[in-house]
Formats: sequence, structure tokens, C-alpha cells
Amino acid sequence: MASARGEFTSRFGFVMAAAGSAVGLGNIWGFPTQAASNGGAAFLLVYLILAFTLAYPALMAELIIGRHAHANAVSALRLISPNAALRKVGTTTGIAGFVVASLILSFYAIVAGWMVAHCLSSAALLLGMDGAAEWLVSFGFIRNLIFMLLFMGLTISIISAGVREGIERWSARLMPALLLTLMALVIYVLTLDGAVDGLKVYLLPDFERALEPKLIIAALGAAFFSLSLGVGTMLIYGSYVSDKENLPVLGGMVTLVDISIAVVAGFLVLPAMYVALNNGVEIFTETGALISEDTLIFTVLPELFSTMGFTGLIVSFTFFFLMSIAALTSSISMLEVPVAYTIEEHGIKRHTAVWMIGGAIALVSTAILLNFGTLFGLVISVTTRYSQPLLGFMFCIYAGWVWNRNAILQELRKGNPEVEQGLFWKVWPWYVKFVCPLIILTIFLQSLLG
Repeated sequence: MASARGEFTSRFGFVMAAAGSAVGLGNIWGFPTQAASNGGAAFLLVYLILAFTLAYPALMAELIIGRHAHANAVSALRLISPNAALRKVGTTTGIAGFVVASLILSFYAIVAGWMVAHCLSSAALLLGMDGAAEWLVSFGFIRNLIFMLLFMGLTISIISAGVREGIERWSARLMPALLLTLMALVIYVLTLDGAVDGLKVYLLPDFERALEPKLIIAALGAAFFSLSLGVGTMLIYGSYVSDKENLPVLGGMVTLVDISIAVVAGFLVLPAMYVALNNGVEIFTETGALISEDTLIFTVLPELFSTMGFTGLIVSFTFFFLMSIAALTSSISMLEVPVAYTIEEHGIKRHTAVWMIGGAIALVSTAILLNFGTLFGLVISVTTRYSQPLLGFMFCIYAGWVWNRNAILQELRKGNPEVEQGLFWKVWPWYVKFVCPLIILTIFLQSLLG
């Protein structure tokens, strides 16, 4: 069954695809700005601890369930359920997962479209097309609609090609491009005046702040969302993994790549912020608080680039090209969640399913654009603040409490016959059973209480 529905052909291909799914706008922009708002190095320290103690075990829950079932989230949760009641709960959880993934993609495509437009605006300025450049960065329905549709078209075209020729092939190309672009930007920004001040904020911790409840809760949320857990993307990717692979090692690689990119992005964004401050660009409000994340990326950095002359145009193009790649590697995994369900549950051909579902999501994105002030923030809050933690909680419950422990062990033995003697098996089962659900509920309650 696995080969008939597609399978990753190499470990590198899987790691690039799974890391690409996890690495998105949140890693490259959201994490560094959260760090800047919450104590810099103190936040980084807490985040690193929680990422490996929370994100990795939760990621493994999805990967193991997915690889065992070689099926979409709905079928997978049904398969490991021992009775009819739990099968119904599993079906509901799986369906909710692909609905939430689709809604996340509906607003994500809008933001990604802005990234593409800013990238092209820099190119237009390089070519002396000032009028086109100004239109590309202006906020308007037509511009937003065009670039949302362009981004959705790119996502649809990749998913239409399938697992090997689409997801794996393009992830193996896009992720190295993302890494090279990110490193080039980091090296350049660190040579500019003011960058050292940003490095100090990022690397010199105030250990007293590391114990602040607000900082710990923020780091908890960042660690959980860092690997895009809870909507079934990692479960789906896990279902395309060969039975011969060692899952704990594979999951560790994905976690390490994802977290590393987030941390390296901090070496870009925080120094860039203080370079901007050094160049006379305001990055703090009148009360001394950091300007909000969305304002920073679309106002502060462009202002910084504009102070750098011709070089700034090249850096601006490169930065927004980087952000566009990060968005695309995430969007293809989001679209694959409902597509896999539709293909396997209803027998629809991949090409038809992709265009049908991609078109429906584009219509939802259009509705959000038509009612932007009301719907944009609402959809983000409902999906990322409330739905994702609850769904992540359910996946951990199924891995820790519902699925037979011996069946999990047998699944892990496929790629590592000696797994029972290793540290992973001695720690992970009880951790995903007790600790992960407790931490995820803490995140959810904090979001609920604001």
C-alpha cells in the first residue's frame, strides 16, 4: 500500500520535506521577534530546552502513527483505535485536522503573497520600474488577490506532481536554497554597524528573566508551533516513510534542522533590527515595547533596506525571496493533508483532488480578503491559538493512551530492532503519555485566557 500511494525515496528527501514543512514564516520571522520581545537570550535558552523536550516527542507521536498506518490522519487514527467509540473520536480528530490545515493555508497564502510581491517590488526597483514597485507593496484587494492566487498556484503545481516528483523533489531543491540564502544574509548583516548590539541581546542571557511565567509560556508556544504540530502534516509525511527507516533518528534530524534554522534566523533578524535602529529607523514604540511582528517585517526592514542604497535593493530582494521559499515549503505540506484524505477516502485522482481542494482554499482566502478586518485575525486565532494545541493534545492521547504499547514497539522495531534497549523507548512512552499532554494543555489554557 505504501508504494502505491507514494513514498520518499531517500532519508535526505524526507528530512528536507519534513523540515521544510516545519520551517516557515514563524521560524524565520516569528521566533526571532518573540525572542526580542521576551528577554532575547533568556527566551532562546528556554526555547531550546522546551523544543527538544516537547516538540520532538510530539513530532514522534505523529511520525509513528503515520508510518504504521501508511494512510491519512483519519484512517490512521481509526486503525489504532480499539473500539467503535474511539474510532469515531479518531475520525473527528482527523477531519478537524485537515479542516484546520486548510484554514491555516487560507491565511498563510495571503501573507505569502505579500512576501512574493515585496520580492518582485525589489526586482522592479532594480530595473527602474518605480511605479510597478510602488503598486507591488501597496495594500489593496487586487494586489492581494493576484499574489494569493499566484502563491496557491505554485503550491498546487508542486502537490499535483505527487510525493516523489512533487514534495520530495522540490523540498530537496528549495530547502538548500533557503539555507544558503539565510546564511548569506546573516553574514552580510553581521558586518553592518549596530549588528553587535543585536547579537548582545540575542546571546547574553538575563537568567532571572528565564524564570518569568510570561517568558516560559511564550517559549512553550514557540516550541510547539515550531514543528507545525497538531494538524497532521507530520503524520502524513510519516506515512510516506519507508518501514526500513529508524524513526527516532529521522525525527531527531527533522527537529534539529528546524530548530537550527529558527536559531540561525535570530542571527539575522535581531542584528538587522539594531542595524535599522542605528540607521535611524524606529523599532520600538513610545512605551519602549518592540513594534509588532507584522509591522516590523513590512515597514522596519524595508526602511532599513532603503537606507542602504543599491545594495539595499539586492538585500531586500534576497530577504523576501528567502521568506517566499520558507512559506512555500510549509504550504505544500498543509495542502497535502486534505489532499491525502480526499484521495484515499473517496478514491479521487490526485490531480483532480489537488485542484479541487486548492481552489476551495483560494475561495476561502478571497472571502478573507473581502472581509479582511473581521476575518483575518479571527481565522489566525481560531486555528493557531486554539485548534492546533487541542489537536496536538489529541494526537498525544492516541499515541500515549489509546494505541497499544506493544504495537508501537513493533512499529519502531521495523527500522531499529534494538530500539527497546535504547534511551528513546525508556523515556518516550511515558513522556508522550503524561508530560506532552500536560504541557500542550498549558499552552491552550494560556491562549484561552489571553
